[in-house]
Amino acid sequence: MTGRFSAAYTPHVIEFLNPPDAPAPGAFSRATRAAGLVFVSGTGAGNDTGGAAREGTAAQQTRWALENVERILIAAGSSLDRVVQVTLLIQDPTDYHEINAEYVRHFPGGLPARHTARFGVPTAAKVAFACIALGPDAAASRAEASS
Repeated sequence: MTGRFSAAYTPHVIEFLNPPDAPAPGAFSRATRAAGLVFVSGTGAGNDTGGAAREGTAAQQTRWALENVERILIAAGSSLDRVVQVTLLIQDPTDYHEINAEYVRHFPGGLPARHTARFGVPTAAKVAFACIALGPDAAASRAEASS
């Protein structure tokens, strides 16, 4: 995905964000922005931020899914280091430790709050992530605050 979402930040408004070069997500927006926060919908290891899940190990799918989340966040004026809360959606609980081993590599500045839920959406995905992050006009990121 290239560039930013077309919507400019406007306080007191909910912005519905869908990158122009990603496939239509269905009955939801890729992300929304409101009150200085970015809310990213459940995002898996699709080939192009929402395409069909790529085949791979749970660790590979975790990496690809978080790369897709990062693309969405950057396009919305945020980044992974500004994530305050993550929802881990997991298909098979036996993948939990493999997913965690890859997950922590994407948050070197500190781990955001997180909860985990099993999902049963008809997909080949082993893992997906939703998150809430500080938006472009919110306070400093974890990395900026610790320096």
